[in-house]
Formats: sequence, structure tokens, C-alpha cells
Amino acid sequence: MKLTRHLVVFAKAPRIGDVKRRLAAGIGDFAAWRFYGATSRQVLRRVARDPGWRCWLAVTPDRFSAKGRFWPAGIARIPQGPGGLGERMARPIRNLPPGPVVIIGTDIPALGACHIRAAFDALESNDVVFGPAGDGGYWLIGLSRRRRRREFAATRLFAGVRFSTAAALADTRANLDPRLRVAMLERLDDVDDAPAFERWRTGRKD
Repeated sequence: MKLTRHLVVFAKAPRIGDVKRRLAAGIGDFAAWRFYGATSRQVLRRVARDPGWRCWLAVTPDRFSAKGRFWPAGIARIPQGPGGLGERMARPIRNLPPGPVVIIGTDIPALGACHIRAAFDALESNDVVFGPAGDGGYWLIGLSRRRRRREFAATRLFAGVRFSTAAALADTRANLDPRLRVAMLERLDDVDDAPAFERWRTGRKD
């Protein structure tokens, strides 16, 4: 029996002053909120209803997993839960029903269903897949969750990872058992600060 593919989209309730804080420091709260809301809607429209996987919207703050007119209808919502980003990402890896899991955010303007499909295809013959970002982080991580490796992946993968720094991808990879097979997707850029926003706005590639 073929296992269900799970796509988990991490999202924050789009409230002015609460989203994209590093970006807001450079372009203002309202502009950052507007960018985040528009990009989130676009990404969800492209990836959430594809029949190739089941989509879960992992929401923070947790109370907005049960309410909020800004979420698209018909997409299952789950709370991210407490803790740092690593703890919150480990939670669906550990708790979702069997099958490969791919996790993305909503601040990658170029992200589309083709990238999600490529990630799940890579997990057919690999244990872990990353979508690297130009800033040293990653816009996607996926795990096959094959039974004998599931516990390791959920409990150790994000230990000590310096998120939001140029070391995020390297730190995560350093936590992997060297026997695991790792695949890399194409580089895409998230928009986390004013220079990245300007590159995205002008279509410039550095």
C-alpha cells in the first residue's frame, strides 16, 4: 500500500507588527505584512490542493489554528505548538500519520507545486531532502520517515541548529547520521530582509 505524502506549510497569523520582523525593520511593518500576506496566499494557492499529497497548515500562534478568516477554506490546520523552530518542525515529523513529510514556509515567492513534487520524488530513493536557500538556510526539508530511521530524525535533526543564520543548513546536515542518503533541490531565495526584498522586487539575481 502506498503511503500518504504529507506537505506541512508553516505559517504565522498575518497580523501587522507580528510577521517578517527582520524584513519589517528595513521596509516597515505595513509593507512587510502586505508582502507576507500576498506571498502566503500565492504559495498556498499553488501547492495546497494538489492531489499528489495531503496538505497541513501548521499555524502559530496556536489559537489561530482553530480560527482566523485569513486562512483558506478546506485545508487542515494544526497548531505548531510551543518551543523554538526546531522543536516545532520536529512535531509533525514525529506525529503525522505514516508517509514522507515535506515542510516549507510561505515566504518563498518562486515556490510552486513542481518543487514539492520534486522533493517527494527525491524521497523515493533518499532519506532526507533539502531545498537550499542562498543565505545558507533552506526553504524546504523533507524526510522519508522510513520506520527504522524515524525516531532519529524526529529527535536529533534540529538540535542546536542556528536558524536565521548562514549556518542553518550546515548545522542541520551535521546532525544527520552519515549513512542517510541526502538529496538537494534547486536553490530558491526566501525574502527575510530588506536587501532580499529589493532583489525580489527588481528581479535581480546576485
